Amino acid sequence: MKKSDIQKKLSREFGLTSSQSRKILDAVIDRMALMLCEEQRLEVRNFGSFFTKSYKSYDGRNPRTGEPVRVGEKKLPHFRASRRLTMELTKKRFGG
Repeated sequence: MKKSDIQKKLSREFGLTSSQSRKILDAVIDRMALMLCEEQRLEVRNFGSFFTKSYKSYDGRNPRTGEPVRVGEKKLPHFRASRRLTMELTKKRFGG
Protein backbone atom coordinates (compact mmCIF):
# COMPACT_ATOMS: atom_id res chain seq x y z
CA MET A 1 0.00 0.00 0.00
CA LYS A 2 1.32 3.40 -0.92
CA LYS A 3 0.97 6.67 0.95
CA SER A 4 -1.59 7.86 -1.60
CA ASP A 5 -3.70 4.75 -0.93
CA ILE A 6 -3.73 5.49 2.80
CA GLN A 7 -4.67 9.08 2.04
CA LYS A 8 -7.63 7.96 -0.11
CA LYS A 9 -8.82 5.55 2.60
CA LEU A 10 -8.67 8.33 5.20
CA SER A 11 -10.69 10.59 2.92
CA ARG A 12 -13.40 7.97 2.35
CA GLU A 13 -13.57 6.65 5.90
CA PHE A 14 -13.73 10.01 7.66
CA GLY A 15 -15.38 12.17 4.99
CA LEU A 16 -12.32 14.37 4.53
CA THR A 17 -11.20 16.17 1.44
CA SER A 18 -8.09 14.86 -0.29
CA SER A 19 -6.18 17.92 0.87
CA GLN A 20 -7.22 17.43 4.50
CA SER A 21 -6.29 13.76 4.59
CA ARG A 22 -2.92 14.50 2.93
CA LYS A 23 -2.15 17.19 5.54
CA ILE A 24 -3.05 14.86 8.42
CA LEU A 25 -1.02 11.96 7.07
CA ASP A 26 1.97 14.20 6.32
CA ALA A 27 1.80 15.67 9.83
CA VAL A 28 1.78 12.22 11.45
CA ILE A 29 4.66 10.92 9.32
CA ASP A 30 6.69 14.10 9.80
CA ARG A 31 6.24 13.93 13.58
CA MET A 32 7.26 10.26 13.65
CA ALA A 33 10.38 11.04 11.61
CA LEU A 34 11.25 13.99 13.87
CA MET A 35 10.95 11.82 16.98
CA LEU A 36 13.28 9.22 15.47
CA CYS A 37 15.76 11.92 14.46
CA GLU A 38 15.72 13.12 18.07
CA GLU A 39 16.35 9.50 19.14
CA GLN A 40 13.00 9.27 20.89
CA ARG A 41 11.18 5.95 21.05
CA LEU A 42 7.73 5.95 19.45
CA GLU A 43 5.15 3.42 20.58
CA VAL A 44 1.83 2.81 18.86
CA ARG A 45 -0.25 0.58 21.14
CA ASN A 46 -1.23 -2.79 19.66
CA PHE A 47 0.91 -2.08 16.59
CA GLY A 48 4.54 -1.74 17.62
CA SER A 49 7.38 0.58 18.45
CA PHE A 50 9.89 2.51 16.39
CA PHE A 51 13.34 3.33 17.69
CA THR A 52 16.87 4.02 16.50
CA LYS A 53 19.96 1.90 16.94
CA SER A 54 23.47 3.30 16.87
CA TYR A 55 26.30 1.40 15.23
CA LYS A 56 29.98 2.08 15.76
CA SER A 57 32.32 2.45 12.81
CA TYR A 58 33.98 -0.70 11.51
CA ASP A 59 36.29 -1.96 8.79
CA GLY A 60 34.44 -3.49 5.86
CA ARG A 61 35.22 -4.51 2.31
CA ASN A 62 34.11 -3.18 -1.04
CA PRO A 63 32.16 -6.13 -2.51
CA ARG A 64 33.30 -5.36 -6.07
CA THR A 65 36.99 -4.83 -5.50
CA GLY A 66 37.59 -6.52 -2.16
CA GLU A 67 39.46 -3.44 -0.95
CA PRO A 68 39.19 -2.53 2.73
CA VAL A 69 36.80 0.35 3.45
CA ARG A 70 36.15 2.22 6.68
CA VAL A 71 32.40 2.34 7.40
CA GLY A 72 31.49 5.29 9.61
CA GLU A 73 29.19 5.41 12.60
CA LYS A 74 25.51 5.34 11.74
CA LYS A 75 22.06 5.31 13.24
CA LEU A 76 19.29 3.25 11.69
CA PRO A 77 15.56 3.15 12.37
CA HIS A 78 14.08 -0.12 13.64
CA PHE A 79 10.56 -1.41 14.17
CA ARG A 80 9.42 -4.02 16.65
CA ALA A 81 5.92 -5.39 16.26
CA SER A 82 3.69 -5.57 19.32
CA ARG A 83 2.73 -8.93 20.75
CA ARG A 84 -0.84 -8.42 19.58
CA LEU A 85 0.20 -7.64 15.99
CA THR A 86 2.56 -10.61 15.97
CA MET A 87 -0.23 -12.91 17.18
CA GLU A 88 -2.65 -11.58 14.55
CA LEU A 89 -0.12 -12.13 11.77
CA THR A 90 0.58 -15.65 13.02
CA LYS A 91 -3.15 -16.47 13.08
CA LYS A 92 -3.65 -15.29 9.51
CA ARG A 93 -0.62 -17.14 8.20
CA PHE A 94 -1.03 -20.42 10.06
CA GLY A 95 -4.76 -20.38 10.79
CA GLY A 96 -4.13 -20.55 14.54
